[in-house]
Amino acid sequence: MPNLEPGTLLGRLQALGLSLEGGLLRLVVLSLALFALFLLLRRLLGGVLVRAVADGERRYLISKTLNGLLTVLFLAGLAWIWFAGGFDMAAFLGLLSAGLAFVLREPILNAAGSLYILIQRPFQVGDRIQVDGGPAGDVVDIRLFDFSLMEIGNWVDADQSTGRIVHIPNAHLFTRSVANYHQAFPYIWDEVAVTVSFESDWEKAREILAEVGVAASPVKSEEAAEQLRIAQGFLIHYRHFTPIVWIALAENGVRLTLRYLCSPRQRRSTASAILEEILRRFRAAPDIAFALPTRRFFYAPREGKPGMHPPSPLPESPPLVPEP
Repeated sequence: MPNLEPGTLLGRLQALGLSLEGGLLRLVVLSLALFALFLLLRRLLGGVLVRAVADGERRYLISKTLNGLLTVLFLAGLAWIWFAGGFDMAAFLGLLSAGLAFVLREPILNAAGSLYILIQRPFQVGDRIQVDGGPAGDVVDIRLFDFSLMEIGNWVDADQSTGRIVHIPNAHLFTRSVANYHQAFPYIWDEVAVTVSFESDWEKAREILAEVGVAASPVKSEEAAEQLRIAQGFLIHYRHFTPIVWIALAENGVRLTLRYLCSPRQRRSTASAILEEILRRFRAAPDIAFALPTRRFFYAPREGKPGMHPPSPLPESPPLVPEP
């Protein structure tokens, strides 16, 4: 290559040893040309996909796949350019594997998640699960890269289906917890709470709730005990399976909470049946009333217990004196 004038840009580069025939400048120019080709091909393929594929979701998936392949080819071309002088196969394979790992990171993690589902079996098709920070629903499909749920909850109350299918990448299983409603023990505990006024016979109300819970609960204690006995792989301790009523004080009355076992898919229907029977029984009891939001004032000398606060007469107001 002839000598160039020192004042020109190419002359200055030649003085630094960066000639087009060899050295760093040639590698940079070839790399930039390859990058321009990469951008051109990606743009051309995008235009072809818009005209050839009408479905937006399918076009998106094909576009992501082609972009990944083009990126891998681009990285392979860069490796070939920079190592062509004294080609190092080990360095080339290392760079290629790093590029593949970067581009295909999510698919690789999703495939690993599929292997995790196959080996550990945190859930299977038909189970009702909830992903931490995500949706809940019934598992309807498990694939290589994701699993699908028939969604429950969201804008619908009491674990009822919304009708939407939600697709969740398998890689989420490595970073989020999954709650399984059916695994090992096929029942869940649910609660129905009511509040009766302070003047009501709360002991009678508690007996009514206990009777209703035993009669309306679809799960019998013997059946639940047998299911727990045959459960494998988990150390679960339950001593009592019969419905129980807990008592707590609220601002406006006595809160009674009925706790009972039910099937995950019968939660709403069981709670509705229990509340219907409670309403009928309370309506027939003249000494039980539901507590309503109230504001009360308590005067201890007059309303307190005699042994704790001896009664004292209320101060009498002074007689009115007519003005002169």
